Amino acid sequence: MNRKVSVAPMMDCTDRHERYFLRLISKNTLLYTEMIVDEAINRGDKKKLLEFNINEKPVALQLGGSSPKLLAEAAKVGEDFGYDEINLNLGCPSKKVEKNKFGACLMKEPNLVADCLSKMQSVTKLPITIKTRIGYDNVEDYENFFNFISILKKTGVKTFIIHARKAMLGKFTPKQNLNIPPLKYDYVYKLKEDFPNEEIIINGGIKSVDEIKPHLKKADGVMIGRAAYHTPYLLAEIEKEIFDNENIPSRQDVIEQLIPYVKDEIKKGTRLNQIMRHTIGLFHGQTGASYWKRYLSENMCVRDADVKKIDHIMDKIKYNNIDTSVGQSA
Repeated sequence: MNRKVSVAPMMDCTDRHERYFLRLISKNTLLYTEMIVDEAINRGDKKKLLEFNINEKPVALQLGGSSPKLLAEAAKVGEDFGYDEINLNLGCPSKKVEKNKFGACLMKEPNLVADCLSKMQSVTKLPITIKTRIGYDNVEDYENFFNFISILKKTGVKTFIIHARKAMLGKFTPKQNLNIPPLKYDYVYKLKEDFPNEEIIINGGIKSVDEIKPHLKKADGVMIGRAAYHTPYLLAEIEKEIFDNENIPSRQDVIEQLIPYVKDEIKKGTRLNQIMRHTIGLFHGQTGASYWKRYLSENMCVRDADVKKIDHIMDKIKYNNIDTSVGQSA
């Protein structure tokens, strides 16, 4: 599995439509689902929750939960659906997540997490990975972080994705937890030094190729989050600069390739806005970007959007001087 660059699991963002769209831009970036709760998989509509387009691969399933039994069952279902990796969420700091005992609050219970990981690994051949933070509340010294990872490492888990901020449990909103706790990249670098044989992926506040490159000298991979969602064509630059792939599509190519998918999904009952909302940032930094955002917002990102407008979207790009050239995202 190539984890040199990946896109983080993001609630309300990295659904199957977003992943299909991003895969049109980058062939090599590893994509993750939104977090899906183990109990929802075991009791809910598995097809609705887990089905994805084969063209999204490679794609990893992120699970939330704290029951070894339920997580193992969900991991096995994920394998059966064709995912390439199962990731356990140990980093989400929201009050709702903490109330249900999953996410970052599990950093308080490393032995329980270890039990979960062991059970998950016993039922699937897929790689089991974790995504966590460097600490929580006032527990933020490197020694505690090191000890937490050491306990999990004993289960045989080899890949650790680290958001280089601590989580403030119940004190900050999820948005505040993405910005207020300071980034401590040095913790992640030190972790790689201390665990040279494990795969250490760094995450948090990374927004450009120029920022990715130095991290790759001190960690095994980089996970990007909001930058990938708000400026998705960044993945084209990553494809070229990080994966040495010169065969990258223009923004116009991406939309042209997306249209058949949109039409097919609409036939299945998907609403136009459920797909097109993910494309608002495609022309970020380009001439005509404001027109593109306005047109989508007014015509394709409303609940009852007219599906016929998808047939004319390329004309809107052509005749409103939207820059579709292959190039960097500003």
